[in-house]
Amino acid sequence: MGHREALLVGAKRCLAEKGYARTTARDIVAASGTNLASIGYHFGSKEALLNQALIEAIGDWGTELARTLSTHAVSDLEPMAQFEVIWTEIIALFAKHRQVLLASFEAISHVDHVPAVKEILSSGLEQGRQGLAQMFGTVAEGAGEAESRAVGSFYQALLTGLLAQWLIDPEHSPSGHDVATALRIITARHRAGDLTEKSA
Repeated sequence: MGHREALLVGAKRCLAEKGYARTTARDIVAASGTNLASIGYHFGSKEALLNQALIEAIGDWGTELARTLSTHAVSDLEPMAQFEVIWTEIIALFAKHRQVLLASFEAISHVDHVPAVKEILSSGLEQGRQGLAQMFGTVAEGAGEAESRAVGSFYQALLTGLLAQWLIDPEHSPSGHDVATALRIITARHRAGDLTEKSA
């Protein structure tokens, strides 16, 4: 493994162990077995290295998320039961990727001061919207960009909200069953409202 790859591995380890803001260049050097000059040579700065490591770490999370969703893409379950199973699996992934996901939340506090971080997170959000809309398979084939983006944004909001609750209080955060139950209640009430309006 060359110094560049070793630095990225070390930086990702530091993100997981120390977080985004608390990681120093010396931390990365110690974790990677390289030297301070290597950071400047390969990445220009510690911040650029950390940003690249964050991109890759979030990409690793996204890859595993996609794998989880594709596992349940074809199912004999009815749609709401499948929805519950998928979210149960996603929430189970939070524990495995906790430190990296926490680091990504921590990076949010830097978006107003570090344009590169804002660009990374904005790009991740947009890719997440598109990917979630496709992976959940709830957008009709041939749907327009606006419809796909709206559905993807809904799933992204749900994912981010569940993750935030889990990071703060995993013991009391919603389960996949809770999310599915809530959606059943909301859908039933909206349908009841539609029927009431039509009969009026």
